[in-house]
Amino acid sequence: MKVYTKGGDKGKTSLIGGERVLKNSLRLEAYGTIDELWANVAFLRDSIIENQKIDNDLFKHEIDDLLRILTELMNVSTMIAADSSLYDKMPKLKQESIQFLEDAIDRMSLELKPIERFTIPGGNTVISISHIARTVCRRAERMAVTVSQEFEVEPKALMYLNRLSDYLYVIGRLLTIRLDVPEHYWEPEK
Repeated sequence: MKVYTKGGDKGKTSLIGGERVLKNSLRLEAYGTIDELWANVAFLRDSIIENQKIDNDLFKHEIDDLLRILTELMNVSTMIAADSSLYDKMPKLKQESIQFLEDAIDRMSLELKPIERFTIPGGNTVISISHIARTVCRRAERMAVTVSQEFEVEPKALMYLNRLSDYLYVIGRLLTIRLDVPEHYWEPEK
């Protein structure tokens, strides 16, 4: 199978199921943003594994979590990319997928101080990558909500993206603690 089909040369592409849509349609924007999120989550996972300051044994849960998240994001993307005739045949997110993120957030939060002010991202490249992934996740969620106003979108997909952005925020804070990087807070001028 060739990578290029030439089918999109005139600005259209096929949804799963064959429906042809413009490449700038809302659904393509939404699942394209999830694709961007997917790449950033993979980049975060690889960066954790490759960072010389990070003990991979200490981050085993998070490395495994991120691999599962990558699989779930593909499910979310296919839910948005499928035309309505295939909706019932697409993979479904289960409540367990959302509970998995909540449990992971709770587990990581045990090491963190309660949030009293807005944190400022940064301090180490891998921490910044977690925040890039978080902001892309927020955009993906906004796009999925926009799509849901026009097309049927599995409600759990929206819940999943919302929880995932929380997860990515918390893993960024956890990286800050475990890498012994000072956490900076936003101090509004008065």
